[in-house]
Amino acid sequence: MNIINNFNFKNYMMKITMNKRKNYLGSMKIKFLTFLFFSPVFFYCQSFSLNDFFDYSPVLQKEVDRVFDSMNDTSRVGQLIVPAVGRLGKPDKHVIDLCEKGKIGGVLLLNGTVESFTNYVHLFDSISKANGFPSPIYSADAEPTLIKYKIKGSTPVPKTNAIKTIQEVESVAQQISDDLNAIGITQNFAPVIDASPNEVVSNRSFGLNMDTVIDFSNAFIDVTQSYGIIATAKHFPGHGFVSGDTHKKLVYIDGKMKEVENYLPIIANDVLSVMVAHIAIKNNDHFSTDNLPATCSRKIVTDLLKDSLGFNGLVVTDALNMGGVVNVPNCGLKAIKAGCDMLLMPVDEEKDINDILSAIQNDIELKLDVYSSVKKVIRLKLCLGIL
Repeated sequence: MNIINNFNFKNYMMKITMNKRKNYLGSMKIKFLTFLFFSPVFFYCQSFSLNDFFDYSPVLQKEVDRVFDSMNDTSRVGQLIVPAVGRLGKPDKHVIDLCEKGKIGGVLLLNGTVESFTNYVHLFDSISKANGFPSPIYSADAEPTLIKYKIKGSTPVPKTNAIKTIQEVESVAQQISDDLNAIGITQNFAPVIDASPNEVVSNRSFGLNMDTVIDFSNAFIDVTQSYGIIATAKHFPGHGFVSGDTHKKLVYIDGKMKEVENYLPIIANDVLSVMVAHIAIKNNDHFSTDNLPATCSRKIVTDLLKDSLGFNGLVVTDALNMGGVVNVPNCGLKAIKAGCDMLLMPVDEEKDINDILSAIQNDIELKLDVYSSVKKVIRLKLCLGIL
């Protein structure tokens, strides 16, 4: 399928999304919301949910602007930074210092226990509140295959490749989401929508039949987001058919990107976040990345994911300390210039913030892009109910 020129398919998916929303709201709900909107009380008691993120709402936009206008550029850019805590994360003192300065927008809870992660949520929420900054978005790699390693003490669930029916997907997603809600985790870096042949993906995938992968992934996303948790489709533009491990080195898609099409129905199903992988593309007339990982390529993040596929949600990088990207000079700034909205696990958060602040002083287009990313993060936090 030609992604760029296939406007008919894209329009078809947009119609499905619109019909889904219309059916969900129903005529009585529309009338009720109309009544509320024109009631003076509405402007004082309105709350939002993740269902509101993609919808036009003057009230929500006004609140986003209010929060944004209350911040300076340093705390704004800080909203794009996601360090990690836990066994494989940064020292607690380091992340606490960033939090006290308003230089984090999220925290990845990486390899710990239910108890320790719950304590982290309480700690960083209290620090943010005491210093007048927005609370972080708390994320975890709570894939069915990985959760027992990433969050010890969580409810046992089968590995992703052992799940065989939609009903099992929904049940597993419910159990995982219950655990995440109890801890206070508001973003799950799941599901993996890659095909299974890659050795790193393997049992983290729903399999090789892409119709099944898409259907199961959408079911996982539906349940996750119904629990008030941001679901994240990964690893764009597709990790299933590459050879190698991006944790260790830059790997390549040679020629056609076979898995990009799988994101169309995922995006049409209103997934709120997409994670971009440290995968380079070569021998592709439109999307070769000149030996840069996709995370640092505007062709992939903006031209393909945002513009051609029409994704308007949160774009987050894979971890920036991985071998596939860590040796790229100024990789954090390059990822922001590419169109990523949040930087996951930067090696040097302060440097990335300063690089971005310096760059936006002399580049008005980049400044507007950065501001758009910041407002996207704020909008998600409002829809999560954490502001």
